[in-house]
Amino acid sequence: MFTKKIETKVAIHELIAMRWSGRAYDSAKMLTREAIMSLVEAARWAPSCFGDQPWRFLVFDKATNKTGWDKALSCLVEGNRDWAKEAPLLLLACADSVLSQNGKHNRWGQYDTGAAAENLSLQAAALGLMVHQMGGFDADKTRTEFAIPEQFTPMAMMAVGYQLPLEAIPDDIKERENNARARNTLDENFFEGHWGEPIIEEL
Repeated sequence: MFTKKIETKVAIHELIAMRWSGRAYDSAKMLTREAIMSLVEAARWAPSCFGDQPWRFLVFDKATNKTGWDKALSCLVEGNRDWAKEAPLLLLACADSVLSQNGKHNRWGQYDTGAAAENLSLQAAALGLMVHQMGGFDADKTRTEFAIPEQFTPMAMMAVGYQLPLEAIPDDIKERENNARARNTLDENFFEGHWGEPIIEEL
């Protein structure tokens, strides 16, 4: 697995630095059941408001449920299908909009589901796997295809698998895979004490 180096303002954990959303999957390498269970276990231990655990993940393993995997793939927009078809595992992350403890609206459900997805992504990186989360899918179609209850919001489809060696990446996606990773500067997104006041490195 090749990594894409990033430049950080200060040192961060290597696992966070090495996680990135590639598209070049090795279709010949399936995930073991142990690896899949490790991913969902990591998601299970994410933090959530009141410990409500509003996330639900639908798991589509190409090796054991090709029919379900095909249906999940068909829910992606064409541009994502083109490369995600090589991923051996697809996941659909959904967020509960109702707090289980009192039946009230859970305005933190989507936030908490994102935390679970990030836990899963970091665990994947630790296992030498790559995760690409996608908003480009037909949420209504997933609801119909997989009988998702109305109170759950389909949030993201996730492709998971092993990365192709750099020399084996097809030309049509090689440029995107080699693009430099970039983020806004800290002062654009992180404020201290008051909106618009950039955080500063040293006081």
